[in-house]
Amino acid sequence: MTNQDAQAAGSATKATATGKTTTIDTDALIEWFAAEARDLPWRGPGVDGWGVLVSETMLQQTPVARVVPIWREWMERWPKPSDLAGASQAEVLRAWGKLGYPRRAMRLHEAATVIASEHDDTVPSDVDTLLALPGVGTYTARAVAAFAYGRRAPVVDTNVRRVVARAVHGEGDAGNPSPNRDLADVDALLPEDDRRASRLSAALMELGQTVCTVKSPGCEICPVVADCAWQHAGRPAYAGPPKKTQRFAGTDRQVRGLLLDVLRRSEGPVGRPELDAVWHDAAQRDRALDSLLVDGLMEQTEDGRFGLPGEE
Repeated sequence: MTNQDAQAAGSATKATATGKTTTIDTDALIEWFAAEARDLPWRGPGVDGWGVLVSETMLQQTPVARVVPIWREWMERWPKPSDLAGASQAEVLRAWGKLGYPRRAMRLHEAATVIASEHDDTVPSDVDTLLALPGVGTYTARAVAAFAYGRRAPVVDTNVRRVVARAVHGEGDAGNPSPNRDLADVDALLPEDDRRASRLSAALMELGQTVCTVKSPGCEICPVVADCAWQHAGRPAYAGPPKKTQRFAGTDRQVRGLLLDVLRRSEGPVGRPELDAVWHDAAQRDRALDSLLVDGLMEQTEDGRFGLPGEE
């Protein structure tokens, strides 16, 4: 079958970054997404680039179920970038709650300020301009361009990498990230048409999140199971180098979160004893406290108390 024949049949046949050739029925995958996509609030009608930017920032390394209620609260409270830009850093950190990685909240606040002042309160639609915003990296820029504006931009996260590893390369999982290779692999699968490419990007991600999961893939309901190289290879186990994992319990990140929880619950700055009570290891607690001060997520008042940025 030639490339032209495959395109006419509703398939995409392209060489991937590793030189392999794969055929994926893009029509089937896009149609599946249209019928089976979860009803998430940031996919609703009327959600603009700002709503998508907020959702994508919150969703980084955070489960969807935890993000949904916080996203709704933020969009009701700060429906435009200028609304968030006008809020204090303390307000933003309190509203972020337990989503984790609170520096994301601070960077989103900074990005909102730039969008309001330099982009007429409208989130940019092209990847390069998005990348120039504070805290916006390769994944987020491409996700906003694709999902908010229907642009052709390869969007790569852990779920997409797993789908490509299995369906294209016949491997049990994707292993450790390789940004250039991963982007090239996904780019090779996207149709040239912007709208179809953006829908396929969303479909690939949805497939990895809901069907082609890590431990219990639902191959029996997968729309591209007939083309899946992993299936044809007998579903071999992952045999690559050990994947890097991030533990949480007992880490400085956990201690930072506990310290910030004290400040979020308080109505103003607190004394050192209230912070000392949350963790037994004094050296680790001090290290976490110092890092919060350096990151600007906490400030020390003149009388020696600690509070969220801007609180007195």
